[in-house]
Amino acid sequence: MGKIKFTKGELKRQRDSLKQYERYLPTLQLKKQQLQLEILHQLSLLDEKSRILDKKIQQAQTWAGLLSEEAVDIKPLLAVNEIKSRLLNIAGVDIPIFIEASFLPADYDLFSAPLWLDLGVEALRGILALQSEVDIIAEGISILRHELKVTAQRVNLFEKVKIPETEENIRLIKIYIGDQMANAVGRSKIAKRKIEELVLEESLA
Repeated sequence: MGKIKFTKGELKRQRDSLKQYERYLPTLQLKKQQLQLEILHQLSLLDEKSRILDKKIQQAQTWAGLLSEEAVDIKPLLAVNEIKSRLLNIAGVDIPIFIEASFLPADYDLFSAPLWLDLGVEALRGILALQSEVDIIAEGISILRHELKVTAQRVNLFEKVKIPETEENIRLIKIYIGDQMANAVGRSKIAKRKIEELVLEESLA
């Protein structure tokens, strides 16, 4: 607890601070809740996309051996041109949302290429696009988790430190001011009694 002044001005300052904390805390709590819900949503989405990706990879493994049997360099056909994404604002924080992956044009001789190449290239591009989506979802979850950690720390600071500390400051200042007022009243009564005694003595003289 920081050092406080036991004055009416300090009492007002502490009360104003308490109002600010109590007004700001529900906003932080709501943000924390929104972040938690979005993380759960994104984790569910990540799990779904990861299962689809695993299934596609397993399916590709059944014909992947053809790649080594044919004299075809497939890597240039899988060159990514652009990964498109947009930003989505969740409780004041931006996370990337996958839109699509585009690839460079596949330039090969249709007559000399093996029959399965078109389908193979399409399947592998689908896997790469899905992997990009999974990576972007994971990046968004990481951003959300970091923001949740910061927000949770602020909520704890307000709930467990700032508000209790300010309430205690107000209590102590009110006690001090109350004691001072009581002392002042007591001194005033004593002074009044002395004056009355002097007046009485003078009147009897």
